[in-house]
Amino acid sequence: MIRSIVRGFGSALPKRVVTNREMESMVDTTDEWIVQRTGIRQRYIAGEGETSASLGEAAARAALDNAGLTPDDIDLIIVATSTPDNTFPATAVNIQSRLGMKHGAAFDMQAVCTGFVYAVTTADAYIRGGLARRVLVIGAETFSRILDWNDRTTCVLFGDGAGALVLEAGEGEGASNDRGVLTAHLRSDGSHKDKLYVDGGPSSTGTVGHLRMEGREVFKHAVGMITDVIVDAFKAVQLPLESIDWLVPHQANVRIIEGSAKKLGIPMEKVVVTVDQHGNTSAASIPLALAAAAGDGRIKKGDLVLLEAMGGGFTWGSVLLRW
Repeated sequence: MIRSIVRGFGSALPKRVVTNREMESMVDTTDEWIVQRTGIRQRYIAGEGETSASLGEAAARAALDNAGLTPDDIDLIIVATSTPDNTFPATAVNIQSRLGMKHGAAFDMQAVCTGFVYAVTTADAYIRGGLARRVLVIGAETFSRILDWNDRTTCVLFGDGAGALVLEAGEGEGASNDRGVLTAHLRSDGSHKDKLYVDGGPSSTGTVGHLRMEGREVFKHAVGMITDVIVDAFKAVQLPLESIDWLVPHQANVRIIEGSAKKLGIPMEKVVVTVDQHGNTSAASIPLALAAAAGDGRIKKGDLVLLEAMGGGFTWGSVLLRW
């Protein structure tokens, strides 16, 4: 049985760090308020010349170096982003060009904060279907460019960055102890669109628009939706939740992360948390967290790792893999 195995990982962050203390000078907020409600202490904000494509390229090169590969070894690039450099072409082909890659294919995926989970699931389908052997999966965002910096309820939450994985076809026995992606579960419900959205677009307003969010409504739905796809993942592979080594959630709000872990009975010692350092980086948050935890040795070969996210749409999903 063909499995999609993680061959390499990488990440990239803008140069500028914006602390909560600096946010206090920009909007009517406090460090105490932000930390208490979100767990965020700082975020990275893209400067001049730093874009989703440039950050995505840097993360991709780091992942390729970690894998011991070059762009010539890659068959497909999938970029999860809600903040592309251009309306078109896709940021993925921009990154493909930056890498000097003239073969294969490249495209973007748009599922907001769940984008990386959707992209990994899609890459896995390509690999298992024999359409690609190695796929570069990137989450890259510059959410600072779509924030209303006068809206203190949203501008303190988000940051910029990129992360990447190289997935490679490998042989498995079809068992839960195989390395690679074991199961994936995707969901969406468009009836919640107005709870988290951007109030602009080429077809509607002809503008980029700004992010708008009903924070309480998002929080209310998040824990239930997230735990649903986590439970489904473990049922699919017939493993107990206790067998998990690491939960790597979308880094939106530490209270959502803690609430989900508590509901599932997963101790926080098994949860990777980077929201305090990065803020909410949307589709980049999971690969950034993976790169941090794998880079410092927490996530090791053979570990059972669960990725989960929820984002605008609403979209949500999970990927269970063995590292």
